[in-house]
Amino acid sequence: MNKKIYTEEFKAQAVAKVLARPSGEGINEVAARLQISPGTLKGWIQAADFSLVDRLLALQETHRMNEEALLGWCRQRGVFARDLAQWREAFCAPGGRQARQQETVALRELRLAQVQLQREMNRKNKALAEAASLRVLPKKFQALWAAEDA
Repeated sequence: MNKKIYTEEFKAQAVAKVLARPSGEGINEVAARLQISPGTLKGWIQAADFSLVDRLLALQETHRMNEEALLGWCRQRGVFARDLAQWREAFCAPGGRQARQQETVALRELRLAQVQLQREMNRKNKALAEAASLRVLPKKFQALWAAEDA
């Protein structure tokens, strides 16, 4: 089976057709018309990413939808419900994306510090065990010599 390679222009046009399609037509129909798999088309839609304006419009459209209508809307537009939840969180959170990136950086630094502290603690525990064994070893040695002399 040969893997087809599509140009970036074709991918962009396919995504544009999906976004501009009539409301009754699903992604599967557009994919069949373009002779590509629906999974491939959905991947291109996800890769195309939505602009902030598109995200805000999507949140406005889906704000008062029940779960069934929301899932249908998501299927038609190739968006996951979890994406909508992330977009809502990003818009509602103070600082939005920038604050989340700062939190991610801070979390990464904390994890790195934790790993370094764990390594240091392991090294010190090994050194402590070695020091304790060196302290006990002469006493055992003397006890053995005392037992042989008696």
